[in-house]
Amino acid sequence: MSTRKNLLIAACYSGALVLGMILGPKFHKEDLNSRNGSFKIFQSAGDGGKVEQVLNIIRENYVDPIKIDTLQNLAIDEILNNLDPHSAYLPPVEARMFSDDMEGNYNGIGIEYQLLNDTLIITHINKTGPASKVGLQSGDQIVKIEDQNIAGVGMKPPGIVKLIRGRQSTLVRLTVRRYGSNEDLIFKVPREKVTVSSIDVSYLISNRIGYIKISKFGAKTDEDFLTELRRLKKQGMQGLIVDLRGNGGGYLNAATALADQFLGDQELIVYTQGEHEPRTDYFATDAGDYEKGKLVVLIDEGTASASEIIAGALQDLDRATVVGRRSFGKGLVQEQFNFGDGSALNLTVARYYTPSGRSIQKPYTRGKIEYFKEISNRIKNGELVFDQKHLMDSLYATKDKNYKTASGRVVFGGGGVMPDIYVPIDTVGHTPLYYSLSSNAVLNELVYSYLIKQARPGSLRDLLDEFSLSSSHYKQLQALAAKRKISFTQKEFEEAREVIMLDIRALLARFYFGEDAYYRVLNETDSMIERSVAVLK
Repeated sequence: MSTRKNLLIAACYSGALVLGMILGPKFHKEDLNSRNGSFKIFQSAGDGGKVEQVLNIIRENYVDPIKIDTLQNLAIDEILNNLDPHSAYLPPVEARMFSDDMEGNYNGIGIEYQLLNDTLIITHINKTGPASKVGLQSGDQIVKIEDQNIAGVGMKPPGIVKLIRGRQSTLVRLTVRRYGSNEDLIFKVPREKVTVSSIDVSYLISNRIGYIKISKFGAKTDEDFLTELRRLKKQGMQGLIVDLRGNGGGYLNAATALADQFLGDQELIVYTQGEHEPRTDYFATDAGDYEKGKLVVLIDEGTASASEIIAGALQDLDRATVVGRRSFGKGLVQEQFNFGDGSALNLTVARYYTPSGRSIQKPYTRGKIEYFKEISNRIKNGELVFDQKHLMDSLYATKDKNYKTASGRVVFGGGGVMPDIYVPIDTVGHTPLYYSLSSNAVLNELVYSYLIKQARPGSLRDLLDEFSLSSSHYKQLQALAAKRKISFTQKEFEEAREVIMLDIRALLARFYFGEDAYYRVLNETDSMIERSVAVLK
């Protein structure tokens, strides 16, 4: 997945466009709020409908050969485009990948990788997975999967996933190019069940403050969270930061189960209601493991759906201090209907409402394109760099959107969750050049093509204390930028030097010491983390 970082200053329209393109597809394809992960089976109707009759006429009479399945998919997409932005049809491959991702396990080989310039580079290997057992290493380049070339053929990530994953116990043959080796290496790797946690990282920021970052709400999120929570409590944690930035959602039941860890018995977490769905209330139980401790929840414009359920409930019930920027604004519940060919329909069946009765769903009457561009517009109108008062005066001007928390504080609906403490973007160094380098993966290419070939640091502290970008590496970075047709001046590079160095250190930390180290590096200079620590102390 991509790095979740700050966005861009108000004048940076190019960054806005990139962000809109990134966030739009993410929430369109990956954000299912299934109530319990069990899906209905939907049998398509016979040939009585007009759409089916038209397809039959085409099948039997059209002048040229044509794939009816393709026409059916187009018809379905056009129908869904006239509903809401989150109802979506998933072809069989996408439906299977989506299910694997949300369930948190799949049959694979246990690697993470980066696709750079049509080159597949292994960035991390699960220590207990099959890839590690056969001797694959971080930094290896996969040039063939079975007999199919990967390098230089324009292979896309879904195609790579399809080749690597497969039936359990079957072998996948990889041709690997390794730095320092004159010949390609061949590995036959057994596919095994690989379990992926939805917890990105968990550690003590200080002696008494814990930090847990959650990437999505899947079938095992509550179980994974509870494991990390108890581990931190044993280490003496007395305050907790739960980071939901960039979390696009997931299962509704996973969100309510997590909220239950913080809330008392019979407190209302959320309720759902739709035209064909009667009101359903979700209450906390008496089984929470962190019902009394100090709590901060981090959100931003990438926080959506199930994540907004958590933030909204804890804010309405005055259980946590919400820190960050206004969340995405998705308050719709999808249910998955599976077809016999493996495809699926994720259909919006209800809206959800926080305990105070507010819907945080933003308007979508102007169509999908404008709906997802709304995030980019927050950059253009200055929202992301101004303080909370600016938003109160503009976004939430109408009184009919005011709701009250349990203690009587005013909160707002109709466009995401507004944090209690608003933290604008840190604009220092976050220049148009920096965002061009990030969005074009130039920094990743420098790290994986050049920097990892240097001597391995002994520890994370050694990396932070000793690593600096040499003049020759800086020239390599500029050459890579020019190769991607990114215009720049020396002054622009100097202005962005500190944030460029931070990203490079974080990427190197991930390569050498894992995901935990990556977030530790980024969090050291994170303004939201700094504000959260101050709140908890």
